[in-house]
Amino acid sequence: MKIAIYARVSKEEEGVQDPDNQLLPLRKYCEAKGWEVSEEFIDRCSGGTSDRPEFQRMLGRVKQMHFKAILVWSLDRFSREGMNNTLKYIETLKHYNCALVSLQETWLDTTQQGIGELLIGIFSWVAAEERRKISERTKAALTKLQNQGIKLGRPHKINKEQVISMYDNLGSINKVAKELNVSYGACWKIINAYTKL
Repeated sequence: MKIAIYARVSKEEEGVQDPDNQLLPLRKYCEAKGWEVSEEFIDRCSGGTSDRPEFQRMLGRVKQMHFKAILVWSLDRFSREGMNNTLKYIETLKHYNCALVSLQETWLDTTQQGIGELLIGIFSWVAAEERRKISERTKAALTKLQNQGIKLGRPHKINKEQVISMYDNLGSINKVAKELNVSYGACWKIINAYTKL
């Protein structure tokens, strides 16, 4: 049977997670099953959106009927878009006689009938809930940092002339930094370069 492998790591997982951590066991599984790996698709982005280049390319190849199944590490690697969208993808695969098989979730094999479809719905929901929880934890952490007075986001550009002028008037790098609400280090670099002239 011709099969495609799909692997995905999130951008925040890069450096921590390598797609090879998924690809190597998936290839071995295919070899053990006697399946021919037709193509491999690898995305490095969130699974919470369909805007994944390799995912979309893979769906295009499904419609051209290039392979009979897609093997993934787990359902959340395939999609974290929630139950409805994930099930729509699975229905699309079925329409083109392509199965979805998960290495980690042995119940997830859409070549089988029955309980698999119910579990797919449940686990799609679980994947979406996990994504929502991650988002909530991130927002809570950012709020905590803001409440501690830690400035978030990109630092704004510092007007060098303004820093130098204020330093001439105030005579203190610390006062300039506080007045402009910028880091001491950024002001020090500008003033240090100015005083060396």
